[in-house]
Amino acid sequence: MPKWAEHNPITFWEAADLYERKNGSTYREYEIALPREMNAKQRLELVEEFIQSEIGSKYPYQFAIHNPKAMDGNDQPHVHLMFNERLQDGIERDPEQYFKRYNSKNPERGGAKKDNTGKSYQERKIDIKDLRQRWADLCNSHLEKHQIDSRIDMRSYKEQGIEKEPEKKLLPSQAKDPEIREALQQSRTAYKELERLDLGDPKQDLKDLKNSPISDKEIKQGIESFKADFDSFKQLALEQYKQQQKLEREQQKTMKFRGMSR
Repeated sequence: MPKWAEHNPITFWEAADLYERKNGSTYREYEIALPREMNAKQRLELVEEFIQSEIGSKYPYQFAIHNPKAMDGNDQPHVHLMFNERLQDGIERDPEQYFKRYNSKNPERGGAKKDNTGKSYQERKIDIKDLRQRWADLCNSHLEKHQIDSRIDMRSYKEQGIEKEPEKKLLPSQAKDPEIREALQQSRTAYKELERLDLGDPKQDLKDLKNSPISDKEIKQGIESFKADFDSFKQLALEQYKQQQKLEREQQKTMKFRGMSR
């Protein structure tokens, strides 16, 4: 932070709102999920190293780590990181001058220079993708350091070769709705159960079972067990589909309501 905001960061954001150009951005914000498996101290170390490597002393910034309860009742740790893209160049400026237009010929007469100006949407998109990968690498190195087996992967399910539809993002109001929360939790539980069953290719398994050198009684028992598992598979798949449809209907209702209230 500039010296005039070192001991009270709120002063900086208030000055940004007051003096930044109307069409200028006063801050950028990253909201990043943190590993549940880490304790509070380990999460703080991870966040501080990330900020040091990505922001350092270049930009004014502020962060806060929150840990509310997730839908499944477990921790949901995440960090909110706010920073301003005006570079800290060592020149002392008062709050009003700090947010003025940059003077390339006489920097001390203008405001602090804005970084990343002139970048296209596509360029910023690439920057964010690269940033996400650096975060994953750093996070995984910390997980390994603390002998935690879990790892994070910033790739989409499709990029990972996983045949699974990503969950639709909920609005804050939807996330607080008990019915929507219950439907989503049931859908997640059903999907986990489907993964646990892992039936593979049912037809091939049945064929292999019939061709195996075992007794008729064992074959019959195996077929009955297989049918029971397969019935469970179909029932869970149906329940998952129903829960997903219910969730989508609730989302559509909410979106229609929002559209009518504008």
